[in-house]
Formats: sequence, structure tokens, C-alpha cells
Amino acid sequence: MSDTFNITEIKKDLSRRMEGAVDVLHQEFGGLRTGRAATSLLDTITVSAYGAEMPLNQVGTVSAPEPRMLSVQVWDKGLVASVVKGIMESGLGLNPSSDGQLVRVPIPALTEERRQELTKVAARYAEEARVAIRNIRRHAMDGLKTAEKEGEISQDQQREFSDEVQKLTDQYVGKIDESLKNKDQEIMQV
Repeated sequence: MSDTFNITEIKKDLSRRMEGAVDVLHQEFGGLRTGRAATSLLDTITVSAYGAEMPLNQVGTVSAPEPRMLSVQVWDKGLVASVVKGIMESGLGLNPSSDGQLVRVPIPALTEERRQELTKVAARYAEEARVAIRNIRRHAMDGLKTAEKEGEISQDQQREFSDEVQKLTDQYVGKIDESLKNKDQEIMQV
């Protein structure tokens, strides 16, 4: 086996990239409403501030003082209206109210229909993550075939490494499936 081909480094890189896909999925899941207050719900919201679009968490402190209430302590009083507008236009179905520099965001109970919609959105996010994992696998397999053609590895090594890449892929797809199952249970919990 040539010094230029190191399967340990390749597996480490694949794991890092696949873990990144799972992390993105968890961030997307954090933005899905479950009927309980979670500060991650507001992570995706941007606010028009100082002539630019800024993430909400850069203009105020988000907290969950009660199970069905979020609050945003806005640092600059002049941005309260922008924060309220950003939350209302987020498409999350939230109706904030301001009290000085504090913006209260009650989390309404989810209807059965809305829960079903959210499980479909979660499934779509999970499928996007699976596609990302499969693309990483395909890229690795192409690299292995190229290495074999160029004589860097033998045909047996190529098969063996391909099996390892597939096992890694299956492991990460399993993580995605488990995350989706947990998120669906969380969404459907009344």
C-alpha cells in the first residue's frame, strides 16, 4: 500500500463530514416547534438592526422563563419593534408582545393538524441529511475506485475499504433515523 493512501485519515475525514450533516439536522430540528418553549426555536430568526440583518441572539438574550413562554431581553430599546416584527414574520406562528425592552413570546398549544405538518417537515429535514451522507459516501467510493485504477491500492483493499465506508454510512444514517424518531415523539407528545 502506498504512503499517499491512508484509510485511517480518510475515515476520520468521512466521520467529521458525516457528523457535520447530523449536526445540521439537529440545528434544523431545534427550529421546529414542539409546543414547549425552547430557546433554539428562535435561533433561525433574523432582525433588521443597524442597517443589516442580524441573528436575534445578537441583539438580545433569549430565555425560557416558563414551559410555554420565551422572552427576549433586547439590549437596544430602539430594536424592540424590529425584534417583534422578525418573530412575527418568521413563519413559526408566534405572536410576541413587548413590554419595554422585554419581548414575551407565548408558545401556543399545537393542533393535531399542525403536529402532522411538523412531522412531515422533520422527515424532510432527515431525508436531506441522509442525502448529504450518501453524497459523502459516493465521493469516498469514487476516490477508492480512482485509487485502485491508479494502482495506489489493490482490488481487495478497495473492496475492504468500501465495506468500511458503507459501515460508517450505515452508522450515520442510523443516527439520523434515531434523531427523527425522537423528534417525531417530541412533536406528537401532547
